[in-house]
Amino acid sequence: MAKAKVAKRPTRDEFVLEELGNQLTEAMQEESVIVLTVWGKEEEVRGQITGMDSRTGKVHVSFNGELHKVPFMDIMAVNYPRD
Repeated sequence: MAKAKVAKRPTRDEFVLEELGNQLTEAMQEESVIVLTVWGKEEEVRGQITGMDSRTGKVHVSFNGELHKVPFMDIMAVNYPRD
């Protein structure tokens, strides 16, 4: 049996990744609530960045006592909530 095709994560150049990293660092330093668009997830991840693990490449986002560990390479966009 053939495997179902899974869409590949879009590739981004180093400038896009660097800008994304800068936005995440700034949001963490300012303790801002952010909304992350994550590749492969229908729902956006909302919360405050509590840490960034360079060893695992994951961004730790906390919201209402719940911790999400999002792989940096899966983050497609960083936005600020409008409410």
